Amino acid sequence: MRARREPSTPPTIPGFQYVRVLGLGGFADVFEYRQELPQRSVAVKVLLASSLDPETRDRFFAEANLMAQLSHHPSIVTIYHADIATDGRPFLVMEYCSRPGLGARYRSERITVAEALRTGIRLASAVEAAHRLGILHRDIKPANILTTDYGWPALTDFGIAATTGGDGAAGTGMSIPWSPPELLAEHPTGDRRGDVYSLGATIYSMLAGRSPFEIAGQSNGPADLISRIERVPLPAIDRSDVPAGLQALLARCMTKEPARRYDSALAVARALQQVERSLGLTETGIDLSEDLVERVTPRTPSPAPSGEGESTRLRPIVSIEAQPTTVPASAGAGATRVPAPTPVRAPGYVVPPPMPTSAPSSAPSADPAPSVPRRRGGTLAAVLASVVVIGALVLVAALTLGRGPEDNPTPTPTATAPVTSTPQRSVPAPTNLLGSPQVGELVRFQWTNPEPMEGDTYRWQIIDVGVETAPESVDVPYVDVAAPPEGERLCIEVSIVRSDRRLSNQPAEVCYP
Repeated sequence: MRARREPSTPPTIPGFQYVRVLGLGGFADVFEYRQELPQRSVAVKVLLASSLDPETRDRFFAEANLMAQLSHHPSIVTIYHADIATDGRPFLVMEYCSRPGLGARYRSERITVAEALRTGIRLASAVEAAHRLGILHRDIKPANILTTDYGWPALTDFGIAATTGGDGAAGTGMSIPWSPPELLAEHPTGDRRGDVYSLGATIYSMLAGRSPFEIAGQSNGPADLISRIERVPLPAIDRSDVPAGLQALLARCMTKEPARRYDSALAVARALQQVERSLGLTETGIDLSEDLVERVTPRTPSPAPSGEGESTRLRPIVSIEAQPTTVPASAGAGATRVPAPTPVRAPGYVVPPPMPTSAPSSAPSADPAPSVPRRRGGTLAAVLASVVVIGALVLVAALTLGRGPEDNPTPTPTATAPVTSTPQRSVPAPTNLLGSPQVGELVRFQWTNPEPMEGDTYRWQIIDVGVETAPESVDVPYVDVAAPPEGERLCIEVSIVRSDRRLSNQPAEVCYP
């Protein structure tokens, strides 16, 4: 085991006071400083004296420029300043995240499924923001996920980042345990789906308490990990509270073939939101600036919300002023305007017929101005009309009361049909269930809804003997599940769920293989 080196000497930086060492890296050390004006704690990343070659210096300043473009994102560490110290070492002044990051937590704490989902969605939105600016991170891992003072994950260390238009070749400093197989090959290539892999591997580590292909009690050197990453199926997370849908999601992120992964970090975020909904958790929003979206695609008319579009929230990083509302001065500044109630007519209220107008039909219609008083002749006519209507009503009432029993025979049963409720049809079970293998250690179970109705969803769960899983919901007629070990079967049951929450009387079952 290599001995831990001593930290480098913190440089003297005017306007900053050194506090302590925060971390040591392969090319740079990170220190806490106290900025004098404005007064705040900051993290200062200082390049090592042994790494002052032109290539490393250029990469160091490229990192500063890349992070500066992304600093507005709530889940990316903010860059405040970059410069060269008096001893010639470049440094970056960054946001100081005081709470323990994922690198210090995932091996020592049992991170809940809810936190892993919430963190994964926020990180995915940060990665998507970088991708939309043409930036690949290429080193997403727990150690590069800090935690802000308010508990938000903050992605950092874009030191080996590349552009999405480049060749995507691996760079020095890449972390093997969370790297996709295409970047570990002899001739590495990759695109944004490499970041999708590393994002999935990071979420996996949060839940498993280890890197994805690390095996307790066995050799876990670089050669061992590379061999497993390239050849071995992704092991299932040994936790009963991790739903099968999340296991399948991570397996798809980390398939060996990039073409079988999610196409974008945004797609990963949406899939994680779906798992949140299936577990009854509060859905975590996806943070993407509207301005950032417009830089990539021109504004087009928005389609009606439906499907996965409803699960994505594009949060503008701009203030939106409320529309002005007229409130009476006597209501006070904090008053809430309540719309006037709609008048409700009492039973028996008779609406008089409209009064005939004396205006010729050829005259243009216009709304009467309320400021013009009515003529007395019009008022008199209205009174006379009301008297006529009331007299007619009195006459009808008198005739009705004067009738004898023979004038009002008892209605026959057929006169008024009894009100009966229409019986609800039973909810059928899905049909044509089929399980088929997918690339990336997945099995897709799909089915047919024989009587589809608006608002239908589906409830499914694994029913293998000895395996207890909670039911999960999907709004599409299929689900991807991690494939069972060789020689074993995987069985699920599926029910149709109507919009009124009624289920199939008998769920359908299917097994693979």
